[in-house]
Amino acid sequence: MMLPPLNEHGDLPLGIHAVTWSEMEIRFGSDTPARIRAFYKLKLLHKLASLTGRLTRFLVFGSVVSDKVEPRDVDVVLIMAGDFKLEECPREAKTLFDHADADAKFGASVFWLREGMLSQELMKDFFDVWQTRRDGKQRGMLEVIDHDSQ
Repeated sequence: MMLPPLNEHGDLPLGIHAVTWSEMEIRFGSDTPARIRAFYKLKLLHKLASLTGRLTRFLVFGSVVSDKVEPRDVDVVLIMAGDFKLEECPREAKTLFDHADADAKFGASVFWLREGMLSQELMKDFFDVWQTRRDGKQRGMLEVIDHDSQ
């Protein structure tokens, strides 16, 4: 897969771009100590979410997928299977599903939802929100596609 170049604002162009872990590491996780830490934090979050057996999509957005040398934090969206039940979640993964706890424990903003919770139109709106920076400019997201690679 070939990721597109960053735009004039240092962000991915609008859209959800598929990426493998190795592509992610080369492009966004290896240049500086802060980026290396962020990459391994993403891998940990993915591993914990995968422990549920119900992770269907793992999306990354924000400064970690930009040209910022020192990303502020890690921002992810977890899309869980429609039959995911938080009460059946392994203990070590439960922190991911409480936004404040995930931020305190991992320094990560973790958002999640179940497949089927939103109509296609609302799902598009959901992703549009995460592709809009605080200054109103739009940016892209990454979706890690090789979920079985740890």
